[in-house]
Amino acid sequence: MQHVLTHRRVLVLGGVAAGAAAMMGVVGRAQSDSAEMTPDEAHAAAQAGDVLLVDVRRPDEWDATGIGQFAVGIDMRDEDFVAQVLAARVGDRPVALICARGVRSARTARRLAQAGLTDIIDVPEGMLGSRAGPGWLERGLPVVRP
Repeated sequence: MQHVLTHRRVLVLGGVAAGAAAMMGVVGRAQSDSAEMTPDEAHAAAQAGDVLLVDVRRPDEWDATGIGQFAVGIDMRDEDFVAQVLAARVGDRPVALICARGVRSARTARRLAQAGLTDIIDVPEGMLGSRAGPGWLERGLPVVRP
């Protein structure tokens, strides 16, 4: 399945991410902190094993809405957050981040980049929707309870 991202700002931070983005058909202009995906694209890529999808919200938020199917919940407030992400990652798969409305995922993408991760994808719609779009839940994508 080809995932095409259009009309989104994309900056791929490193060669591995460039290869992954090309493999997934992600296209765009180099103007953002990280590549971006819609929730549909993130769900499909996580299901295919092409990305590690990380829900960076708090456990009470996971309890309230569930976690996107094929995502792993890692609370961005954890002191060892970066280590947990690296431990959950298989090989050099890109890491896609989702939060409630796209603010924390963007902040966390910068944090991971500062820690040396170079293949980060933001899901700016989040679980609840934002200016970027309706979000995971409104799109009717599947969730699992933690």
